[in-house]
Amino acid sequence: MSLDRSKIKAELVWSVITLLVICPVKSQPTKDSIQPLFKFAAIADCQYCDCDGMHRQYRLSPYKLMSCVEDLNTKDLTHVVHLGDFIDKGWESFDVIIPIMDGLKAPVRHVLGNHDFSVADEFKDRVPKRLGLKQRYYDFAVGKWRFLVLDTNDVSLYAFPEGSRKAKSSRKIYDSLGGDLPEYNGGVGEKQLEWLARKLKKAESKGESVILHSHHPVYPFTSHAAWNAEEVVALIEEFECVIAYVNGHNHDGAYGLKKGVHYLTLKGMVDTEETSYSVISVYPDLLRVEGTGRQDDYFLEVSPR
Repeated sequence: MSLDRSKIKAELVWSVITLLVICPVKSQPTKDSIQPLFKFAAIADCQYCDCDGMHRQYRLSPYKLMSCVEDLNTKDLTHVVHLGDFIDKGWESFDVIIPIMDGLKAPVRHVLGNHDFSVADEFKDRVPKRLGLKQRYYDFAVGKWRFLVLDTNDVSLYAFPEGSRKAKSSRKIYDSLGGDLPEYNGGVGEKQLEWLARKLKKAESKGESVILHSHHPVYPFTSHAAWNAEEVVALIEEFECVIAYVNGHNHDGAYGLKKGVHYLTLKGMVDTEETSYSVISVYPDLLRVEGTGRQDDYFLEVSPR
């Protein structure tokens, strides 16, 4: 029996095509090949002032921030958050550093830090407005992700004019806590805690994922933590929608994982000649923190709680 070679060849080609259609070959996907839902940038403790420092490079902060802005403007970001201590001291320091930050293409979100209130009493109440804030604590959304920005200077010994109602009530609270907590830290007041509970409840009911920011850390419980950090963490743990808490203040950086929530302290920009900031890519199952300069990289898995 003779073989029709052309017919056999045609049938083989057709078989290969059929296999490719039914069982396509796929390369193993990676986080580099999968597009994130969105990206944002985070900077901690720029802390500029025209002053000398033994262990911090205050006068270099404008130059590091300019380089940071130039880099971030090449990226597709939903926003850039500065996590507090934009200045070290002096109302006039804002005049130098704010115009640099204003050069960002992405919207800027500020968090209030303790050093931002290292100004004369007559200016303390004007600090939030100087940083473009309508409220001292606030929230905003990016798609189905809710960002809650807390004010851990709400109860403190430095953020309010001497003799004011808030200064007096903060002193009473500080004394009631033993009077031996670091005075450069602060806490979250009762009214703000109630606001936080409402926002978390609403986010959970809407199926949103939540990232929180403040200047002071709330976990791990160290000397850098907010005065009532344990109270804040206990409230957070009532809700499964919270994914991460990202803050500044401890310039060495830190990380902790507690009941499925990532607590990340970013390293300060001011400390050395080397810069420090990060771009955070948000995926449905992962937060990828890509650090620049001193800042470390992290892969923070979003796991069911």
